[in-house]
Amino acid sequence: MKKAIIIGITGQDGAYLAKLLLAKEYHVIGVTRSAKKHNFKRLEFLGIDNSIEFVEMPQISFNQICDILKKYNPDEIYNLSAQSSVGASFNIPIETVSYNILSVINWLEAIYTTKPEAKFYQASSSEMFGNVSEQVLPLKESNIFCPASPYGVSKASAHWITINYRESKKVYTTCGILFNHESCLRGDSYIVKKALNTALKIKMGLSKTPLILGDLSVRRDWGYAPSYVEAMWLMMQQEVAADFIICSGNCISLKELIMLIFTKLDLSFDKDVQIDPCLFRPLELETIYGDNSKSKDELGWSYNLTTEELIDQLILDETAFIEWELKK
Repeated sequence: MKKAIIIGITGQDGAYLAKLLLAKEYHVIGVTRSAKKHNFKRLEFLGIDNSIEFVEMPQISFNQICDILKKYNPDEIYNLSAQSSVGASFNIPIETVSYNILSVINWLEAIYTTKPEAKFYQASSSEMFGNVSEQVLPLKESNIFCPASPYGVSKASAHWITINYRESKKVYTTCGILFNHESCLRGDSYIVKKALNTALKIKMGLSKTPLILGDLSVRRDWGYAPSYVEAMWLMMQQEVAADFIICSGNCISLKELIMLIFTKLDLSFDKDVQIDPCLFRPLELETIYGDNSKSKDELGWSYNLTTEELIDQLILDETAFIEWELKK
């Protein structure tokens, strides 16, 4: 039985990855900053909360990481933990940069000194690319980073640290450069989750509160999170470690996406959506989408959802999630 450590197991990606690895008969060890029961909601929704061994680690500690590696002797380590809100990173830049960089280098150094044969996955981000010109789109793995937020800066730094351990210390490290990926397990503050949840509750008669949004002009590459964690696992199965962009290859404006949700639910966009200038970010990426050909060709990753098919699936999933919460 393979052993895998998932750092940040209580988040969206951690929960879906845990479900995937359990289905592949891994022994899954979940590292979380807090083992309070309310943090396990996503795992509980997926029905896997009792199938995981949890380790609580409130603070970054090199020695504690070494102890964890010695105790569990993992084959694979997936780092999905971060301060991951781009908007919040402008308000808490020190916390964002400190945690997102130091947590990674602590894990890498502990692996190098304690368990050098283990494989390490780093969750990188499309936010590392920053504002790019239309001429370089769609983005490839070879494009230069120019991050436009403290979050993007922190992720770019962690990305290069991870590559440095691969090149200089021969640790098996792989970085997944993920573009926006959505599901019913997204955090409540994330825009697509917020839009789906608000719209469905209006449709179901559970709320009359309108959807309040910021800048709707941004254009993004949105995909389906459960499919993206499959790519993470595939990256860790390669003989030679490399870095991959994981994206849908589709691009749509936020306004078009929100309007598509409201149209499918037979709701009024003009009536139920309000714009709040306070929600605009100090600096925003205008248009960004990726090229997933390397992931498809080299990993054999299969992702073919259109944006409309993605929205259909997200509506089904969010409906099931709301109904599950109502029964709790």
